[in-house]
Amino acid sequence: MDIKLELVAVPVTDVDRAKAFYERIGFRADHDVTVSEDIRFVQLTPPGSACSIALGKGLTRMAPGSLDNLQVVVTDIEEAYEDLRGRGIEVTEIQDMPWGSFVYFSDPDGNGWAVQQTTPRAAGAENRAGSPGRAGGPPAAS
Repeated sequence: MDIKLELVAVPVTDVDRAKAFYERIGFRADHDVTVSEDIRFVQLTPPGSACSIALGKGLTRMAPGSLDNLQVVVTDIEEAYEDLRGRGIEVTEIQDMPWGSFVYFSDPDGNGWAVQQTTPRAAGAENRAGSPGRAGGPPAAS
């Protein structure tokens, strides 16, 4: 039996601002439906992904900005880094871990994203900032 992850709710305060942000980073807007005064459903899908995100009004009880370390995978972290920066996204420098190379960014509400190249650029390399970081996540805030 297959079990496929299809949709992840991302809690936001301003649906239009969040939708514009995700479109700016290349997500495709699949649906934008206002069901009622209390419910609006926006579905966006990253390029090449079978899983989408949902933002809106009345979709979740999670606090806006409370998601941490949503993760997407790319084949070329340097290309992803340059692409995000070229789109005006504030993104960390590339961090190399033994299990992959990463960059991190947040949406306007603070929901945190990790972008991973699963094959490290340099096997066994440490985080370029000199700290090991968290497993699969950005270095802890100081």
